[in-house]
Amino acid sequence: MITAQFRQLTIALLFSLVALLSSCAEVSKQQSDASNVLNQAAEQYVKLGLELGEYDKDYVDAYLGPDEWKKQAKAQLRSKQQLASDISQLLQKLENLEVAKPDLKLRHKALFRNVRAMDVRARMLVGESFTFAEEARLIYDTNIPQYDFAKFDQALNEIDKLVPGEGDLAERVDTFRSRFAIAEEKVSEVVNLAIAECKKRSDNYIFLPNNERFELEYVTDKSWSGYNWYQGDNKSLMQINQDFPMQIDRAIGLGCHEGYPGHHVWNVLIENNLLGKNGWVEYSIFPLFSPYALIAEGSANYGVDLAFPEDQKVIFERDVLFPIAGLDPATAETLEQLNKLTAQLSHAITATAQLYLNAEISREQAIEQRRKYSLVSQQRAEQSVRFIEQYRAYVLNYNLGKDIVSAYISKQSKDEAGKWQAFERMLTELSTASDMMN
Repeated sequence: MITAQFRQLTIALLFSLVALLSSCAEVSKQQSDASNVLNQAAEQYVKLGLELGEYDKDYVDAYLGPDEWKKQAKAQLRSKQQLASDISQLLQKLENLEVAKPDLKLRHKALFRNVRAMDVRARMLVGESFTFAEEARLIYDTNIPQYDFAKFDQALNEIDKLVPGEGDLAERVDTFRSRFAIAEEKVSEVVNLAIAECKKRSDNYIFLPNNERFELEYVTDKSWSGYNWYQGDNKSLMQINQDFPMQIDRAIGLGCHEGYPGHHVWNVLIENNLLGKNGWVEYSIFPLFSPYALIAEGSANYGVDLAFPEDQKVIFERDVLFPIAGLDPATAETLEQLNKLTAQLSHAITATAQLYLNAEISREQAIEQRRKYSLVSQQRAEQSVRFIEQYRAYVLNYNLGKDIVSAYISKQSKDEAGKWQAFERMLTELSTASDMMN
C-alpha cells in the first residue's frame, strides 16, 4: 500500500526531474542559439572582410569561399564609413555573446579577436590613428617589449670583430655577404634542393593531403624577399623576389618559411581542419592583419630551427648547397657565425618601425637605422622601410612572433618528435600570443 508520505516524495521527485530536464533543454537551446549566432557572425565577418579588402588591398591574403560573395563585395561595396560602422557593430555583438560549450568558446574567442583586428584596420581606413603599441595589442594580441639600441650596438661590436677592416661596418658586412651570392643561373637549382630538403624533414612529422603542392615564381620590385600566396585546394604560389642577388643562406630560410613547415603547411592545415572538418566559414578568408599572423610568421621562422636543429642547417648548406652554387664550403662556418650574431639584431626592425610609425624619427633616420642595424646597403635599407610603411606593425610577427612560438614549443616538449607534435597542434589550436605567454 502506497503511503501518503511516499506519494508526496514521488511527486516531489517528478517535479525535480521535470525542472532538471527543462533546465537542460534551456541550456541546450541557449547553446544552439549561440552556435547559430556564431555561424551568422562568421558569415558576416567574411563578407565584411572581403569589402574591407576592396579598400585595404593588403588585408585579404587568401580567400577560399563562394565566388558570389567576392562578386557581391565588389558590386555592393559599402562606403568606408558604413563599412567601419558595421564592423564595429559586429565586434560589439560578439563581445556581448555568452558561450558555454568549450568548442564554441574557442571558436568565439578566435572570431572575436579576428574581428577586433579587422575593426582596427577599418578605423584606420577612415582616418583614425593608433600607436605602434596599440596596433600590436589590438591586432596581434601582444605587447611590445622595451627596446634598447645599446644592446643592438653591443651585437654590432661583436660583428665588427668577426668582419674586421676599415670604414663603415654595414658596408663591410654587405661586401662580405656578397661573396655568398648564388649565381643567377644556379638560383633555381639551389632553391629547389633547399625546398625539397625542407619538405622531406617536415613530411617525417606532419602528414599533408596527397594533392598538396606549390608553384614557384621569381619576381621583382617587391618590398619583401619571399611570399606565399595560398590558392586553396592544398596549393600555394610561392614567389621569390630577385631585386637583389640571393645569398646562399636564404635558400633554406625561404624553403622552410614559405613552404615546409611554414606558411604552406599552416595554410593547408587551416583549410582542411578548421574550414573543411569543422565547417567554420570564417576560415574561408585569411586576413593578413590578424592575431594569427603572429602565429603564421612566428611559426614559419621557428620552422627553420625545427627542421634543422643545432648545426644541421649549416652542415646541409656546406655539404650540399655550397658545392652546387660554386661556393667554397670552407667559408660556410664563418657565414654561420655572422648569422648567429646578426640574429641578435632581429628586433631592430621592430624598434625602428615603432619610432618611425609613431613619428618619433624621420624617414631618413629610419632608413639609416635599417642600414646600420640590418647591415645592408642603402638600397636594401630603403626596401626595408618601404616594407614598414606598407605593413606597419606587422613587422613584429617575424621576431617577437618567433620568440613567442619558440618559448611556447619549448614548454610543451624537449625532444624533437614532441616539438613537432606541439608545433602541428599549435597551428590549428587557435591560441594567440596572450594565451601562449600565460
